[in-house]
Amino acid sequence: MHRALNRLSFEAMEGEFVAVMGPSGSGKTTLLNLISSIDLPTYGRLVIGGIEPELLSENKLALFRRRNLGFVFQEFNLLNMLTVEENIILPLTLDGLPLDEMEKRLAVLSEKLGLAEFLDKRPDELSGGQAQRTAIGRALVHKPKIILADEPTGNLDSRSAKEVLELLSEINEVERTTIIMVTHDPIAASYCDRVLFIKDGEFFNEIYKDEQRQTFFQRILNVLSLLGGHHDLSSVRLP
Repeated sequence: MHRALNRLSFEAMEGEFVAVMGPSGSGKTTLLNLISSIDLPTYGRLVIGGIEPELLSENKLALFRRRNLGFVFQEFNLLNMLTVEENIILPLTLDGLPLDEMEKRLAVLSEKLGLAEFLDKRPDELSGGQAQRTAIGRALVHKPKIILADEPTGNLDSRSAKEVLELLSEINEVERTTIIMVTHDPIAASYCDRVLFIKDGEFFNEIYKDEQRQTFFQRILNVLSLLGGHHDLSSVRLP
């Protein structure tokens, strides 16, 4: 039996933007799955806002996830048969919110995300950046307390990645939404308040942001070089 995570004690404060980094197979996605209650811990405890998800019934757990958590994935996970508008308001449809409330939230979000002119398009008509902004809209529309992002810039070019990271930073600062982001990308991690490094399922190190993003970025590279694993850092430069 293999332990994906071992004695990893992790705490994220309300309104914090945290990156989780580590080599492939280090347990990053398992950690995200535990926080999202997709997986339940075999030992130890997970507490979110004073609630232990594993103690909830199946129905209450589904409701808890829908009300408190928003998800952003590398692959976008949009429904191709739905328009941008329908993809964004899908969580509200599931919650049975009144139509006028849906329209109000959609109008605010689509403006903030730069998607107002794309609402009638389908995902296969969008660029990667537009698709990821749509996915972020879907994650935000029900006003979650926590956003869990798994390699959100992994399929984006550098310009789109920068737009998405600046957007997540703005959401974090303005809305005080807690964001926990798994990433391999030290540039993405440099947008965060703190970076947690794990190796072989265990805590390796953590560092907090500097006044200057450049120096924080350099410190992230330094820890990654100590961490080992597959990180090609030879050509990485902060834009």
